[in-house]
Amino acid sequence: MSGPAGTGKSLACLYRLHFAALHTPGIRCLIARKTAVSLGSTTLVTFEKKVAAEALVAGIVKWFGGSPREAAAYRYANGSVIVVGGLDKPEKVLSSEYDLVFVDEATELTETDWETLGTRLRNGRLSWQQQLAACNPGAPTHWLKQRADRSKLTMLESRHVDNPAYVNADGSVTGAGRDYFAKLDALTGVRRLRLRDGKWAAAEGVIYDGWDPAVHLVAPFRIPREWTRWLAVDFGFTNPFVAQWWAEDGDGRLYLYRELYRTRRLVEDHARDILAAVTDRNGQWSEPRPRAVICDHDAEDRATLERHLGMSTSPAKKTVSDGIQAVQSRLKPAGDGRPRLVLVQGALLERDRDLEDAKLPASTAEEIEGYVWDQKPGKPPKEVPVKESDHGMDALRYMVAERDLGGRPRMRWLG
Repeated sequence: MSGPAGTGKSLACLYRLHFAALHTPGIRCLIARKTAVSLGSTTLVTFEKKVAAEALVAGIVKWFGGSPREAAAYRYANGSVIVVGGLDKPEKVLSSEYDLVFVDEATELTETDWETLGTRLRNGRLSWQQQLAACNPGAPTHWLKQRADRSKLTMLESRHVDNPAYVNADGSVTGAGRDYFAKLDALTGVRRLRLRDGKWAAAEGVIYDGWDPAVHLVAPFRIPREWTRWLAVDFGFTNPFVAQWWAEDGDGRLYLYRELYRTRRLVEDHARDILAAVTDRNGQWSEPRPRAVICDHDAEDRATLERHLGMSTSPAKKTVSDGIQAVQSRLKPAGDGRPRLVLVQGALLERDRDLEDAKLPASTAEEIEGYVWDQKPGKPPKEVPVKESDHGMDALRYMVAERDLGGRPRMRWLG
């Protein structure tokens, strides 16, 4: 099911699994997303509050938190089970067989992920097995759209009139709908086309046109301790504060492997979160310290960050044009056929629900396809990006500029 945000796509799929599990004893279903963290904070909240609430209260459905041998699941009194899990931790969810599989936000998956899930549809307790997915539209080149265009899957289009929470049967908009549509109407560019209008659209004037999620998003892996680490920071409060952890392998390839992307928190709170991610309960570092902490130039915020981290910082090289060119160069395949800059799936430490509710990017990866040149109708294009939802892009550019655009003096901020 594909359609704009708020049309009830996920809800419909979750009800399908829930009703099947209620009425057919002994079936096995799966609810999955690309990462377990995103599943728990979004899809499962919807399932428990809007789909299975009565069954959970009545004891017909019980939550099982998982064990070393079994994946977490909702267990039904009739013996049916709905397993839940992220494909970033596939050992348990892919070791079983299912009658129904539902993937939320399926645009996050690779085609290999999708086809692998299909091989698990062999439990046989239903007379038919089915693989379901829900997603907001992405780029028209996305494998899901192309697969639908080749009739390799059936794509159902949902619209806001399908959601009775927002649109009444007579076509009038509910109070909740007016509030929600106001948020969508405020969107611009490619996000409006996809989330408000439901179109599989590419951004006009996209800056990183070499970006390909199937190539530049990689599965989590154990990062060798000998790889150099870096931390890139872009300050914000109303706008997101972004901290990116980078690892550099022996060939100079950069991996964004951890990310903090939050609004409405103080710098000292972010500093505590940064330290919590890299130290144990005794305050000892659990991974190599960064070679440098590369920051936006705000003097007060840098001083606060240094004081609470106990580390010095380096001012970022902020020239935009050459920084963008350097990132574009790294996105191209190198001699070994692999790009020199990649993002690790599931890098985000915690999703910002305010950003999600506002339908704004909540991670660096979610910014990239909407990062566009400033092009106004009737005017010559500027070689500067639109200053909107670009905070992860700024931090990413700082990191690449640090490695690839030398020639500036080293500076240290003294608090």
